[in-house]
Amino acid sequence: MSPPEMSGGIVELRVHGVSGASPDQVLDLRQIAQVAGDRSGGFYRARPHGSDDNGPRGVTLEAYRWGDLPSGTVARTLALVFLLPFMLANLAIWMRPANPGSGTVVKSLCRVLALTLTALYVLAITGVTLDLIASKCMTSARCLAGRSWLSWLLGQPVGLRLAVLALVPAAAIGLIWRLSNRPGRTFEAFQAPEKAVSDHPLGAVGQWDAEPLVGRLRSIHVAAAFATLDLTLLAARVATGASAVTVVLAVVTGAVLVACVALLCTPPIIDRAETDRRLDRVTRTLRTIAIILTIVVLTHVLASTAPWHERGGLPGYDAIMTWLFVAQTTLLAALGVVLLWRRDRRRDVTPLFGLGALVIAATAVSLGVAYSAELVHRVADFLDRDLPTGEGIANVSPRAYTWAIYGFFRAVLITLIVAGLIILISRRGRFRAATAIVARDYPDPPPQTEPRLRQVRQAIARARFTEKLVPLAVTYGCLAGLGTATTTIGLLGLFPSAAIERYAGVPADLITIFIAFGSWLIAAIILILIIAGVFAYRSVPFRRHVGVLWDLATFWPRAAHPFAPPCYAERAVPELTRRIRYLVSQGNAVLLTGHSHGSVLLAATVLQLPPEVGSRVALLTHGSPLRRLYGQIFPAYVDDAALWEIGGRIGWRWVNLWRDTDAIGGWTFSPHRPGERATVEGPPAAVDRRLRDPVDVVTPPSDSVPPPIQGHCPDESDESFAAAARELVRRLGGPVDPPATAT
Repeated sequence: MSPPEMSGGIVELRVHGVSGASPDQVLDLRQIAQVAGDRSGGFYRARPHGSDDNGPRGVTLEAYRWGDLPSGTVARTLALVFLLPFMLANLAIWMRPANPGSGTVVKSLCRVLALTLTALYVLAITGVTLDLIASKCMTSARCLAGRSWLSWLLGQPVGLRLAVLALVPAAAIGLIWRLSNRPGRTFEAFQAPEKAVSDHPLGAVGQWDAEPLVGRLRSIHVAAAFATLDLTLLAARVATGASAVTVVLAVVTGAVLVACVALLCTPPIIDRAETDRRLDRVTRTLRTIAIILTIVVLTHVLASTAPWHERGGLPGYDAIMTWLFVAQTTLLAALGVVLLWRRDRRRDVTPLFGLGALVIAATAVSLGVAYSAELVHRVADFLDRDLPTGEGIANVSPRAYTWAIYGFFRAVLITLIVAGLIILISRRGRFRAATAIVARDYPDPPPQTEPRLRQVRQAIARARFTEKLVPLAVTYGCLAGLGTATTTIGLLGLFPSAAIERYAGVPADLITIFIAFGSWLIAAIILILIIAGVFAYRSVPFRRHVGVLWDLATFWPRAAHPFAPPCYAERAVPELTRRIRYLVSQGNAVLLTGHSHGSVLLAATVLQLPPEVGSRVALLTHGSPLRRLYGQIFPAYVDDAALWEIGGRIGWRWVNLWRDTDAIGGWTFSPHRPGERATVEGPPAAVDRRLRDPVDVVTPPSDSVPPPIQGHCPDESDESFAAAARELVRRLGGPVDPPATAT
């Protein structure tokens, strides 16, 4: 499979971005062959003895393709859609501010919030099986008519119905437990070097042995999931009188839940990277106790002779849901207080106003609630046959879910209104800046180029809207948190339509219509996410926009929610590091070129290269979101210290190409343009190089259309990219003997 390796030369190793480009597209070659790796992540070169054997500069071209690691198949992509709340909850813990004083508290709050999403997952399925089917449908002749798959339970004791249907959420827990175990096995053979090279947190990406922590979190979440199911069954049993056995089981269930929360609130203990057999034994024992407890509770439900409530839904279910929302609201409020209290108050150094973790955590909770409420409401709508959706929501669905849908719809509606206002208000400023840029780039243009100039101004203005997403994200996060808080009104026994009509004077029928529309909106959003997930890996241009969320979120290890998709950086970064070390050990110098998210992978990789290897490495980034996005979203991991250390490790052989038309990538150290003075001093001043886009607005004599607007597209075929690469190749020098210590 592998052509003979070159030695004593220069290898240009290209890493693609979120577009998931094929190796031949990355290399801009026709004939390629894989030289290392496998189908999910591999290294490719031109075929030997072919017309594309070497690059145009006599440099051996090689590409690393990692696009299939985050997803790769439609099934795995769809899993990302349905695991989106878990994935966002896991992302929140990495968005904590750089202030180390708040790290422990923020970690604890994020992990407990993630635990509530697991409980919500169980309660949603329990709401379908135990509340809607076992307690409501089984008492309605209209619901059971013509449904032989349900009517076989008719006439059976309530305890038997509950015990049998409780097997469905138990199986759902087992399924997600199983799925969370399988993906991580793909990366087990790709361990990072034992010795850390950099002390910066970004340098630890790919070096974490995440399995000890993920295993502990998995045990805790499985224990909490089974305890949530037990609590639901015991609450229904207590409704008609609590026996001594019921009380004992309830106390043990509460103790399991308290133990789960307590363990998550001890980051210094649970975060230990090394295997701690005693700690692992504690978490596994807790999980085993929860499983045994579930078996005992099911047996108790079957054997109990006390009467059950026959109508009106599952007793206690609505209250449990509402108290869960109360807990989520309290945790979000506490997280916001901690972030605001401990944030860096210096000007222009607090990304997202210091509320990044809160925004994404509130979004995760909001989506989790929306998913759960929509599942229950869709099943209720199906069981109610021809009953109108609005009437079914008002009379059948739990109050907590009805308030949740109302809060979600309100948050989305207000956010869309705010987005529209931001677009209108910022439009003049963005176009004013775009006009100034175009005037500097294309002085004295011919009159016939005005339509093209207008398109360029529009592209630049659209790209500058990225900076306006910061207040928009904070707005939605706050509204989502407020929507979760609104669900606590369900404790008063009020439905949204009745409460709003009583206190605000808005007709109840209008509110019911809004809630019904909100339910269909959630269904539409889920459907759009599924379609987007499928097309993201079938269409490269579509993936370039949609795939950024998946690749950004799964770049980080599972440190808050064990059921989130696995971290592909645990393979990609060590694999890149090993390949670079090998190439240098063969006497080669290595030019690393990374587009978009590929530049982030290379940044983490450079921080793991030993000095003798870094001295033979240069870096060319284009469309890089390091400063523009990662510096804003992950301030504890991508900051000035990390960027300066990256440059220092490779002797400042670093060029970053950026365009004003790029909505994702941007400058790294200084936004100056050619001929302008850089805003930083020293070697970083020579890193950033702004490219005019398009190269011209006049149609060349050899073409019938003007040069295209590239935006966030890769630059490999651009002459400016080739010129920067040639410069870095010259700075790398010629062949050298392999360093004695490189492996």
